[in-house]
Amino acid sequence: MSEINNLKQEILELKQKLQEYKKIYGKLPEASQLLERGQPNLNSQILTNDEIKRYGRQLILPDLRYSGQLKLKNAKVLVVGAGGLGSPALLYLSTAGVGRLGVVDHDTLDLSNLPRQVIHPTRNVDKSKAESAKQTILSLNPNIIVDTYTELFDSSSALKIVEKYDIVLDCTDNVATRYLINDCCVLLNKPLISGSALKLHGQLTIYNYKGGPCYRCLYPKPPPPETVTNCSDGGVLGPVTGIIGCFQALEAIKMIIDNFEYNPSLVIFSADRSQYFTQVKLRSKKLNCAVCGTKPTITELIDYVQFCSSGPMDKSLNLKVLGKEDRISCLEYNKIQQSKEDHILIDVREDVQFEICQLPNSINIPLNKLEKELDTIHSKYDTKTPFYFLCRLGNDSQLAVAIYKRYLNEKGEDRVIKDIQGGLLSWTNEVDKDFPIY
Repeated sequence: MSEINNLKQEILELKQKLQEYKKIYGKLPEASQLLERGQPNLNSQILTNDEIKRYGRQLILPDLRYSGQLKLKNAKVLVVGAGGLGSPALLYLSTAGVGRLGVVDHDTLDLSNLPRQVIHPTRNVDKSKAESAKQTILSLNPNIIVDTYTELFDSSSALKIVEKYDIVLDCTDNVATRYLINDCCVLLNKPLISGSALKLHGQLTIYNYKGGPCYRCLYPKPPPPETVTNCSDGGVLGPVTGIIGCFQALEAIKMIIDNFEYNPSLVIFSADRSQYFTQVKLRSKKLNCAVCGTKPTITELIDYVQFCSSGPMDKSLNLKVLGKEDRISCLEYNKIQQSKEDHILIDVREDVQFEICQLPNSINIPLNKLEKELDTIHSKYDTKTPFYFLCRLGNDSQLAVAIYKRYLNEKGEDRVIKDIQGGLLSWTNEVDKDFPIY
């Protein structure tokens, strides 16, 4: 009993000492925080000897210096998307010494991501992109905090995530998420650094910063979903995403240091021109903007899937242009092919895609040339010969069938024409596992 009393007295004395320390040194971090790997002090006023050595080459820059490195150490940056843009942005923000990074990505790593999403190693294919990025970041700089968010970034979660950070980088590839991120940043008064890349071109814009416009000021209404091309459909070269992502990281560092002149502008990069960069002055903030104007109508997050008529995914859109009567499955077409039934297979992909792989006996007529070729192909084959249209994902082939049906109606003629549902991707999944996917 006396031993218990002694222990109680010892605990009481320790509690009193703890209170004294708190009065002198302020609130102490929780034990879980102290145990977290790489936990820095985000209110630090000094750099350690290790940090001075690590960041020495940038510390001696007059535009950055010791005070700027401290700002980086105490900064919190959120990167939405750990793909082609997010990869270089995260790499350079982490190695520059930004104290806390948030990585938002609910997707898993695919083999086709690796040429441009350089933060991810091959061994992490099929694993979470956010967690994969965290592994690489901490292997490069274990002295920073990396938060990962693997749930879907939508109206129910976005504000809670964004409010924790000073600056947001939009490294996504879809319209719905762009509007969502923009509205979050305006509602929470956070600067937004937005990047995009497609084919050989890229763009960089800063929104909601120092009185400048927001994304809605420039684009009040979303484009029709069928007019939007993403990297999956249009392709992109890895160095292009690398350049834009690096510029996003650079602009974030400049914002944190806050020692540079800011002129609202759109930076356009084109790899197929002799002059790589073009800078266009942005219009001023719109007073009647729905979210950042003087009388905003958007004061909370909305349903962005409904607003944009497309989901918050960086995947290809699945169009629904035709009815069931105008489509057949890959399995059904395979039976037609095996039976040697007389028919014509028209592949409407671009010739550059047709070169990669094609089904036997298919004819390549790209969708953008189809209308010019209709008279030729229609007259070349008897109207009793069925036409089957094919593409990569089953979207363009639907449009091709719709175009040809309209042509037949105008001529008052008839022919069996069908879209092969799901395109070559479904062909690989349902018929021939060895047929290449790209």
